[in-house]
Amino acid sequence: MSPVCSVDRYMDSVAESHSLGKRWKDTAETVIIGGGCIGVSLAYHLAKAGMKDVVLLEKSELTAGSTWHAAGLTTYFHPGINLKKIHYYSIKLYEDLEEETGQAVGFHQPGSIRIASTPTRVDELKYQMTRGRWHPNPQYLVGPEKVKELFPLINMDKVLAGLYNPGDGHIDPYSLTMALAAGARKYGAQLYFPAQVNNLIPQIDGTWNVETPHGTIKANRIVNATGFWAREVGKLIGIPHPLIPVHHQYVVTATIPEVKSLKKEFPVLRDLEGSYYLRQERDGLLFGPYESQEKMKLQESWVTDGVPPGFGKELFESDLDRIMDHVEAAMEMVPVLKNADIINIVSGPITYTPDILPMVGPHQGVRNYWVAIGFGYGIIHAGGVGKFLSDWILGREPPFDLIELDPNRYGKWTSTRYTALKARESYGFNNIVGYPKEERFGGRPTERVSGIYDILKTQCSMGFHAGWEQPHWLYKPGDDVEYKPSFRRTNWFEPVRREYKQVMERVGVIDLTPFGKFTVKGRDAVNLLDHVFANTIPKVGFTNISHMLTPKGRVYAELTVSHVLPGEFLLVTGSGSELHDLRWLEEAAVHCKHNVEIANVTDETGVLGVAGPLARDVLQKLTAVDLSDDTFKFLQSKKITLAGIDVLAIRISYTGELGWELYHRREDTAALYEWIMLAGQEQGIDNFGTYAMNALRMEKAFRAWGAEMNCDTNPLEAGLHYFIKLNKPADFIGKQALKRIKDEGLKRKLVYLTLETDNVDPEGNESIWYNGQVIGNTTSGTYSYSTNQSLAFAYVPVDLSKIGQKLEVELLGKHYPATVTKEPLVLTEPTRNRMKNQEGGTKL
Repeated sequence: MSPVCSVDRYMDSVAESHSLGKRWKDTAETVIIGGGCIGVSLAYHLAKAGMKDVVLLEKSELTAGSTWHAAGLTTYFHPGINLKKIHYYSIKLYEDLEEETGQAVGFHQPGSIRIASTPTRVDELKYQMTRGRWHPNPQYLVGPEKVKELFPLINMDKVLAGLYNPGDGHIDPYSLTMALAAGARKYGAQLYFPAQVNNLIPQIDGTWNVETPHGTIKANRIVNATGFWAREVGKLIGIPHPLIPVHHQYVVTATIPEVKSLKKEFPVLRDLEGSYYLRQERDGLLFGPYESQEKMKLQESWVTDGVPPGFGKELFESDLDRIMDHVEAAMEMVPVLKNADIINIVSGPITYTPDILPMVGPHQGVRNYWVAIGFGYGIIHAGGVGKFLSDWILGREPPFDLIELDPNRYGKWTSTRYTALKARESYGFNNIVGYPKEERFGGRPTERVSGIYDILKTQCSMGFHAGWEQPHWLYKPGDDVEYKPSFRRTNWFEPVRREYKQVMERVGVIDLTPFGKFTVKGRDAVNLLDHVFANTIPKVGFTNISHMLTPKGRVYAELTVSHVLPGEFLLVTGSGSELHDLRWLEEAAVHCKHNVEIANVTDETGVLGVAGPLARDVLQKLTAVDLSDDTFKFLQSKKITLAGIDVLAIRISYTGELGWELYHRREDTAALYEWIMLAGQEQGIDNFGTYAMNALRMEKAFRAWGAEMNCDTNPLEAGLHYFIKLNKPADFIGKQALKRIKDEGLKRKLVYLTLETDNVDPEGNESIWYNGQVIGNTTSGTYSYSTNQSLAFAYVPVDLSKIGQKLEVELLGKHYPATVTKEPLVLTEPTRNRMKNQEGGTKL
């Protein structure tokens, strides 16, 4: 069934008067707020999985909001990694839903083609092919002849290649939601409408009182799935969700003779350069563009003044002039459009987050408050997200890693201005080329800038990390300083070599202020950390690397733990994991009833890293504290003063070289930096960025959370044995599961690969081939400036993990020889020193 039919059926249905017509429940395990396809899918999945007392509350009618007018596109494709799993599950669910529920869903599966009309777009398709081959989603790179065969109405003048996903298509959003609702009721969920939520009152025991005109429901948890009403619901509990409605238009034509004469429905067409989608709608066409950020329209008044109380089944006024550039591009690509009559222009609200990805999961700072909001593509996400959240709620951990959807990726720095500017950019960039290491500049900088941002901003290419600006690579006279993203080596490649040598041969400084930083102290601090970390607790004055595991033994987080004073700790995590990790700690403390104080000190604490063989010589000039190896050992932490500035100095560096991380008041960063640079003039001190640090850490075989380890991996297959203390007395989270994993044996292992490439390097998530079959995937990659070859981490079956094993890595459509290599390529500074003392010599 088409969206147009869906709109007609919807309008008929809302003409009828509804009452609850059923007994009101005053308690619930889970209350879902919002009756669009997302909320109804979650109700269906929770009830089907056996949860009793699932209640869904909808303020007007099911599908009201953005669901009812959606274009209903479904696709296996996603440029991300685990979001492919969400798309895959949704399509497989929709294929069987009619048989399960008895409700027709109007699912068409003619496939889809993404058109590449420039050489760069062909590279992009090749890049996506290697990222997709190790997933079950069907996907093929096809040539112009196949494109013409699949889509006979296309003008071939610009077609160079296509990315073909059989099984893609479109579904009727209204019918889909009603089928999910039928399934939810079948398995015992209660769906109440009209039932507006007037207030949400948190209780001291973590439960919620959900107040409606029909009465109050006491719920163990609540889920906000209210679409463009999500900000209004968030305001009830003091959370300003960073969301904004976008005007999205699609055009429907009358019957076109050339379309009517086709024997079968043609695939959905996505013209990447034209930035629109086009599909068959009965005997005509439906196409929807994504205008540039200059032309697109936001409904900003809904952010400042709130959503009009009665809005739910209305549309915006259409504006064909705003999308004429895309109409003309579509007419050129599909010439039969030129003579087509337009019979309808649908313009409705779609809710965007700043980065276009939805917000899915539990929210930090508020117990038992979950969200499933901000869906720009709600129809394809509905099935998979419903299953994902259901599994997480019932299993107490995410079924797989989707940190890119974590609602806690945003924080207090995410202002309304930033949200609007970023949403405008994200909408306009819907079909922009998806380069590796892509940067987007809308809304930057935020309030999160370090004390040396003004000093460095004209000297480097800044990267964006959880609101922070951080140097990726630094400029020198003669460098090409433009932002030039590429699928191949580009203008930063040689400057990064220079920074690499700076750290390996002299001394470098890096701004590490974006780290997430927490203090934990109190009577039960040691007990809490011993429970959440698989490593032992460091002694006072020392630091270690520790991992928080899930109950099933997967790696939820990696943090640096410093025991600063007896019972007082500093925990440090990556910038993108700040609130993700904080929420886990806070929940563990509440669950175990530990008497602790946990404080987020990220914004008030600056961090500078100083690394390289001359790092000690530089810092010693600024302090009376002895920094010698005998007195200030590796992984030791001390409160010292540098040039009169108080710092917590930790002898650790992600570069693997001699170095310290210097934690201090954020307002002292500029002065501390200037003193260090002044003291280091004799040693030839200079800055380095995160690209060089990545090359340095990979040569040392240091793993990275989010790449080599995450909620998809256990620490044993990731090679983290050294940090996992199964014999420690504490029964840490995941310990029993990890013992079972160890007893059962591993099926795959993380290996270290060297590659023979040309002008391209692995990034991570590329396919690994052996004997003509895809057998694994890379997790991260770089170029080794010490050995002049490409380098990658990869997961492969255990029987292919031996040193010397020959494999292939697919990069831009070509298979490059790779060898499983003993790690590391370059020994760390502490190891080199130890070997020097033992053997009387140094070696790399």
